[in-house]
Amino acid sequence: MTSEMPHTGAAAKADTTSLGDLLGEVTRDMSTLMRQEVELAKVEAKQSATRAGKGAGMLAGAGVAGHFVLLFLSLALWWALGTVMGLGWSGVVVALIWGVVTAILAARGRKELNAIKGMPQTAETLQEIPPTLKPTT
Repeated sequence: MTSEMPHTGAAAKADTTSLGDLLGEVTRDMSTLMRQEVELAKVEAKQSATRAGKGAGMLAGAGVAGHFVLLFLSLALWWALGTVMGLGWSGVVVALIWGVVTAILAARGRKELNAIKGMPQTAETLQEIPPTLKPTT
């Protein structure tokens, strides 16, 4: 029993083309593939950046709108408390409420910022590189 493989187009090309030509074709094909992949990445990055920009703009608009909501709710609280205790003292009470909110947010934000360690894994691996590159004696 002979184990002869059917003669396909690829087998015929391999029989008639030199190894150097085959390697040249593979190199060209890989180069073309890499260029296409880079171009695809550029297009995808542009689309993602466009969407991110739109999303960021909408979030900024929501932030401004939220600021106005807080402003008018604060004015409403000031006015409501003003009917009970006078407008001057109600303004102080609303300001104190916002002062407490500010202090809490600032403390939590500072705690979060202090918890940032940067890139500890990257820093560790970068420190390992120089000893690795030094010749051992």
